Amino acid sequence: MILKKSQFDETLDYIRKYYSDTPEIGIVLGTGMGGLVEYIKIEKSLPYNFIPYFPISTVESHFGKLIFGKIGDKKVVAMQGRTHYYEGYSMLEVTYPIRIMKMLGINKLFLSNAAGALNLTYQKGDIMLIEDHINLQPENPLRGPNLDFLGPRFPDMSQPYDKELISKAEQIAKNQNISVKKGVYVAVAGPNLETRAEYRFLKTIGADVVGMSTVPEVIVANHMGVKTFALSIVTDICDPDHLKPVSVEEIIHVAKSSEPKVVKILLDLVKESH
Repeated sequence: MILKKSQFDETLDYIRKYYSDTPEIGIVLGTGMGGLVEYIKIEKSLPYNFIPYFPISTVESHFGKLIFGKIGDKKVVAMQGRTHYYEGYSMLEVTYPIRIMKMLGINKLFLSNAAGALNLTYQKGDIMLIEDHINLQPENPLRGPNLDFLGPRFPDMSQPYDKELISKAEQIAKNQNISVKKGVYVAVAGPNLETRAEYRFLKTIGADVVGMSTVPEVIVANHMGVKTFALSIVTDICDPDHLKPVSVEEIIHVAKSSEPKVVKILLDLVKESH
């Protein structure tokens, strides 16, 4: 896939036939955020498979709808389900919906994911606000010809996660008596979980949790000047000296158990965003 302005125009023309308003906040309903959709006053829902150039998720736990509506008085567009690099899509395809959300009008992007804890002070079910990331995925979503109307050739990444949003989320969590951590997320290609030696390596280079998503979306959001906030739900403990097999079912179960806390934080963060 090579990005062309005509592709964006075609996608936007299709969406605007069904929704003509301007959303302020984009939300990627990753693992642990699915319940947030119940709090959206839905005005329009568009399945991905009808939207031109939208990738379709092949992962069972990730649905495929673009949802438009309101949370409180804030207009939002939410991706119910995301695609991943490990599904075989290029990074341009994985991040295409983020580009479209920006073109529809968003100025903030909220994301979540399930992640394994490399920091052994963390426990299953913990919530970590992402302060920074390490990108170990083999392809960058900005690789290839740069379209200047999207952003600069060499975007700055000194503050990929917005400090003000992190601070607000911390205060919201405190008010709700929800314990949160702050740390570094490392993105790997997947889809396999890591070996003991890989966990040791990832911890050594400074990561607190490891996952297979989010970073490409954050890079693209920063490229376009969108303020970004992301969090991880710790679904398994990556202790190389006491490593136990873990199943996707277990990961989803732990994520679901922490979902109400994540939803509380994000609902208030949306409502308090300016």
